[in-house]
Amino acid sequence: MAGRPSDGTPSASDDEAQPSTPSISDEEWQKFVQDAERDPSSAPKEPSARARMVTERLRRQDARGELPPGWRTGPAWQEMNGTATRRRRMWAFLGVPLAVAVAVVAVRPSLIPGDPFGTAASPVQDTAAPSPLPAETAAPTAPPAAADPDTPTLARPFAGSPAARWADGEAGITTPEATPVGDLSKAQVEQALRQTRRLLVDANLDPATLRGERPETALGVIEPRQRELVDLLTTALRTPDEKHDPLRMFSRFDPDEVRLAGDVVKTRGRMTFEKGEHASVRVHADYTFVYPLVREGSDEVARTIVRRVLDVEVSDPTRYQVTPGKIAVVRYDQEIGNSACDLYDGYLHPQFDSEPPVGEAPTGPTTDPYDRSKGIPEDRREECGVVSRT
Repeated sequence: MAGRPSDGTPSASDDEAQPSTPSISDEEWQKFVQDAERDPSSAPKEPSARARMVTERLRRQDARGELPPGWRTGPAWQEMNGTATRRRRMWAFLGVPLAVAVAVVAVRPSLIPGDPFGTAASPVQDTAAPSPLPAETAAPTAPPAAADPDTPTLARPFAGSPAARWADGEAGITTPEATPVGDLSKAQVEQALRQTRRLLVDANLDPATLRGERPETALGVIEPRQRELVDLLTTALRTPDEKHDPLRMFSRFDPDEVRLAGDVVKTRGRMTFEKGEHASVRVHADYTFVYPLVREGSDEVARTIVRRVLDVEVSDPTRYQVTPGKIAVVRYDQEIGNSACDLYDGYLHPQFDSEPPVGEAPTGPTTDPYDRSKGIPEDRREECGVVSRT
């Protein structure tokens, strides 16, 4: 450290005799000593002899008007270099995470709040998982539009089918809100709707029924006083033939021939109710079921489509001889797409593109099995037709 400078302000002659020793006042020196004692690392450093000489020469040149205006306002080079160093260190520290952030935003710009790039206006659609349709509340006015001509696979068994947007299984069979009908209470109407749903689910969606087993739940909700119907269905399940065909009420597949491709059956339809005859409520159900199927040892998928129309009644048990909690089946009808014609073994037989046709050749008209805009005529001819799509 340099020695303490002498007191006073140097004269002009002193400046020339001792140009390298500019004076420092007692107050400045005392402050320097105190700062150094408190914190040696932060105390101001005493200027070197050369620095004092340069400073004094500049002061004299400035007094004589030899320096340009504003020469004091610029930062020292040491200060500028220090600032640049700090900036370089900051960018080096921020560079890696900033590069990662830029990369993430480039891939998913929607992460920026406010969507400044307008990506929300044109989202990328996932064609493998189309948006589901709202529930059907009335008969549609036209068949569903053509779907993409994709080939069904084990991973996407409903590819290329309008049913890809339908509900899965039981979720597609919903009951309307019950209200009192005639002499029947809301609770009695609710029970009629609930039992109708149980019959539909067990007859068309239960895995045991689809494997060809006896649909005990469905048979159990039918009014036992309908002896003729109960006997017909019992015979059809035991020894099916053309007059006793269980497919009129139940969906069944030969487990030695095919199995479901996955565990989902697509369902679409609606259920309504109104006042019926004999102090009853009449429930009308109209549902279409789409079954994706595959043979053992193969990955080729075929779809069979079954549409069922079911009308049931529940009468006032205080006025008629009925079994409480049971439903009387008034009508049951069906349309079947992609199943062998004129085979009465009690099973549906889907046609695979790689296999030769099974059963008799179709003789009926070409129809769209997905068209729910038209009802099933009760007096239609029993003909096996051709389907326009599956």
